[in-house]
Formats: sequence, structure tokens, C-alpha cells
Amino acid sequence: MGLKSMVIDAWSWLNYKPVYSDPSLGMPNRRAFPEAHASWVPAADERRLAAYKLLAAYDNNQAGELAELRDGPSARERREFGDPSMFIDTLVAHVMGREQHITVPGAEQTDTGDETAAAAAERVQDLLRDWADDELLPMRMLQCERKAVGLGDGVYLLYWDPAKNRVRIKTYDPGFYFPILPEDGDGADYPDRVHIAWELPEDLKRGLKPRLRRITYELDWIRPATASGVDRAGRPVRAPVMSDPTEDAPAAPVLGRGDQVDGSGAISRMYPWNDQPAYRTCYLTDATWELGDLKGNVDVDDLPMDKAVFATSGSGEVLDHLDLLIDFVPIIHVPNTVPPAEEHWGQSSLAKALQAFDELASTDTDSARASATTGLPMIGISGVTDSRPDQPVGPGVLFKLGEGGRLTAIDTSPALRELREHGHDLADRAANVVRLPAVSLGTMDPSKVPSGYALELSLGPLDSLISGMRLARDHKDRLLLRFVQRLFLAGQHPDWVGVTPLPARLVRGPYTPTDKAAVLEQVATAYGAQVISLETAIRMLTEAGWPIDDAEKEIEQIQARAFEQARMLADALGNVDEVAKFLGRQAPAEPTAPAVQLPELPAATAVDDPAVQGQQGSRGNE
Repeated sequence: MGLKSMVIDAWSWLNYKPVYSDPSLGMPNRRAFPEAHASWVPAADERRLAAYKLLAAYDNNQAGELAELRDGPSARERREFGDPSMFIDTLVAHVMGREQHITVPGAEQTDTGDETAAAAAERVQDLLRDWADDELLPMRMLQCERKAVGLGDGVYLLYWDPAKNRVRIKTYDPGFYFPILPEDGDGADYPDRVHIAWELPEDLKRGLKPRLRRITYELDWIRPATASGVDRAGRPVRAPVMSDPTEDAPAAPVLGRGDQVDGSGAISRMYPWNDQPAYRTCYLTDATWELGDLKGNVDVDDLPMDKAVFATSGSGEVLDHLDLLIDFVPIIHVPNTVPPAEEHWGQSSLAKALQAFDELASTDTDSARASATTGLPMIGISGVTDSRPDQPVGPGVLFKLGEGGRLTAIDTSPALRELREHGHDLADRAANVVRLPAVSLGTMDPSKVPSGYALELSLGPLDSLISGMRLARDHKDRLLLRFVQRLFLAGQHPDWVGVTPLPARLVRGPYTPTDKAAVLEQVATAYGAQVISLETAIRMLTEAGWPIDDAEKEIEQIQARAFEQARMLADALGNVDEVAKFLGRQAPAEPTAPAVQLPELPAATAVDDPAVQGQQGSRGNE
């Protein structure tokens, strides 16, 4: 009898569950996780796919149904009341923030000398915001974040849609995501080859057998141009485009538009977002296999291409190593946590608290059983003269007792009370492990909070948690917006002609209640003391939840009103020098028009002279 080995990997926190780590095999149960044991799934991904399914079962109150496949019908009796799902929804809301804004550095700077750079940044920011509105970006982010928080990983796919003439974004379940990671490299490196693969069930109505669909994005060397065609069996394929033969030269492969061959024979291409020629491009392959044709030791990365049936795009292009004319893989993997060194995968927010959720479900099950005996108590009767052996208990029932007879009721409410208190303790324990304080879950009575400072201290674990989760997403958010810009340029959208891609950020709003009055006071004090700029002040108010949709327009309105107030004040005094003196500024030696001399006056300038205040009052509250 062999000794059982101890496995420590990214999913070893699930080893305590027999259905996941079968005692006889040490691997996920085949009946519970048949998808993980499919012939085309690499052995290294079996535990990952099984972990995704198990976590999804907890999210959908089906952990007992999954355990039944190994432990029998008794496992279905467990009560699951949605605690894991509630934790996931709370964390998703916190990591998303109350709102999301796309910002391009420099777009809100109105006092820089380089107006061309500010205008370019403003244009890119407006184009990205319009795209986010068209693509419902917050909703797509919510879909991906729920996968990332609950399962540990999320996946975005970006692609150019000629029909809608814009970049589209799609989210995939991480169980469909199969990156080919380098064996001698860092797991955090961006993979050069990524598969999106899943099985298609049998369709008797259409006469289709069970199939496997695989969509592959691969970075490879630029090759000569290809065109759609068919092979001898009538199967759609791509074939090289050949030049017409002449007397002096035979037919030769044709290069793509703009491609060049250097001295070493390599093909290079100049992309609109690069300063130097690139030698690699991204190829797309979309193919389907019948599961019966997958024989032998093959997995998702080495399927037999002679058995593949390639898909065709809406424009008629066969998706068999189709050159996408981009030098990056448009797939973004979003880990829930910062992966450990040399790892690729994130960790679910439920990972470390999963045993607490199991104990909580057991306690809820015991409480449900105890409540039945409390609502319908157990009664013992002695000395019964009634001939019926099983006397029902209910309102208006008469018990006939003999001499010395007794009626005894068993009170089980103390046991129920203990079980409920134990359930509350387990819920608090799970919240502490996940680092979700009671105030963030909405289970704390606000009247029991001694002070705002105490409330802020209680949010400390949540602050560190969300900071780490947002850190894991920061680079991915920037990468998403970078890819969107490049795909618009590759798609030759008319609005993006002449646009240079710029670094852009996806700013997530606050996730805790914000004291807007306190933030306003801080901003007013700092701006009045001239220690922060107007742009920084507007940004602080926006992050605090003030309803400012466009910071640049808000700045323009503030400056326009300050300009108008300065003109009104100069008209009231009849002297520009007096206005400058009240504002603490030195008037120019030779002023021209008052409206030109004071364009940067703050909107809330205080004038303390009573005479001036009286003149202002006579003209109304300007």
C-alpha cells in the first residue's frame, strides 16, 4: 500500500475536503468533477478546474449537492443560507467602488504651457470615456470581478468588431482559460500563447456530436500574407498568397501591406503605436473538434489540426492562423490577489474561511432541526387512560390521565439558543478571517459605535484588504485601456486617426462612507493656502463622491465665474488696482482691459472692506 503524499500548491487549502482530495487517489473525485478529468485537460489544470467548480457550488448554495456524489444522500440535508455569496457580493462592491472614472494624465491640466499635449490627453480621455459608455464597461467589470473574487481569477477578451466599428470587451469564466506558461520563466510573465477552450454538448436535433471548441491567440513571427481557401476535403483553411510566376522568377509568397524583409530574411512591420519596427504579430485560430477524434495522449495545446474544423468570421475570413495585425495577445487575466512569486493564479476571497463556512452550514442544519422540536415540543405522558397509543398534541386536545399520571414537556429552546449564538460566533469568525468587519457587512448597530475614530479603526483590516486587491488589478486596468487604444488604431476608426496612445488609468471610487463636509473643508483650506492646485482640489472632491462628471469642464466653469466676478468687482470699484489690492495681488504697471488682467481669480474671494461689501450688495449676490 503506497503512502499518501502531501500536496501544497495554489489550491491545497481545499485538501481538507474528501470530495476534492480523494483519500484513495489524492485527486478530485471523478464523479464530482468530470470536467477536470476530460481527456484534453492538462494534468496541471485538473485541480484548478475542480477548485473553480467547488467554489461556484458554495456561491450557489450547492456545496451539499456536490458532496452528495461522494458522501451519499445525507450530504444533501445541510442548510446553506447564502453566506459565501453575501461575502462575495460585499467584496465585489468594495473593490469596484461606488463609481469608476477613466483619466488620462494631463487632460485636466489647464495651466500648463504645452496646450497641444493637454488637448491630446483630453481627446484620448474623451474617446475612452465614450467607448466605456458604449461598451457598458462597469457592467463588464462587475461580471469579471465576481469571477475574480469568488473563484480567484477573471478573464477579459478584447477584439475589434467591424460591424459595430468599435472595440468590444467580453468576459470569460477562468475555467475556459488555458495559458501556456513558460517552464523556465516567471509565472507572472505575459504568455505568448493562450487558449480559450470548452466542451459543447451533443445536439441531437442538429445531428451534432459532443465537440471541443478552442480559440487560440498566439504571438509568432510575421509570415507572408494568407487568404481564405479550402483544402482537398473541402475544409475551410488559409493558404499563402503567391505572386504570379514570370519567365524570370517562379511564384513566391507575397508580403502583407507595409511589411518589409530585412537583411536577415525576417519580416518586420511598423505598428502605429511603436517607434521601431516589430517582428511579431498575433494570430487567431478558432477551431472545433469532435471528442471522438481526440485519441491518444493529447491535451488542449497539441490537438490534431488535421481533425479541426475552422470557423469563419462574419467577413468571410477563415480563422486559421489569421493575422490580427497587432503585436499583443488581447486577453487580460485578472487575479483576485497578488500572485506569489513565480505564480500565475490568484486566490479566492473565500479560500481561508471555507472551513468556517462548512461549520456554519452544519450549525444552521442543527438549528433547523432544533427549531422543529421547539415549535412542536416533545411531550412525555405517564398514567394515560386513553386507549389511543399516539395522542396528537395540539390546541383543544384533552389528555385523560390516570391516578398519579404526569404530563412532561421537554424544552429544547436553550439548545436552539446556544446553536444560534454559536452560528453568530462562526459568522464573526469567518468575517474576521476574510477581513470584513461587521460595519462593512451592515450587521453592526450604528448606535453602538462609540465614535467616528473608532469606526475608522474598525475599517483598518478592510482598508488593507481592498488595497491589496486593487493593487493586483491596477496594472490590468491600465493594460486594458492600452489595448483598447491600440485596437482602435488597428481598426482604423476615423475618430482615432492621428491619435497617439497615452497612458490611461481606471480610477475606482471610494468604498467606505465618506464625510463630504470634512473633505470639502480640507480642500477649501488647502486650496485657499495655495498648497494644492485647482485640478487636485477637483480630483479630491470627485474621489470623495461629489457629483462632478467632468473635472475639466468643472474647472472651466469655476474659472469662467471667477473671471466674471473679477470684472463685476472692477466695474463696482472703477479701479483695477483696488481689486488687485483686495485680492492680495500686485496689479500690472499698464493694465489694459480689466477682464484680461484678472483671468485666474478664485471664485470664492472674500472682500472685507464694508464699502465694497455694500456696493456688492447693491448689485446682488454676484
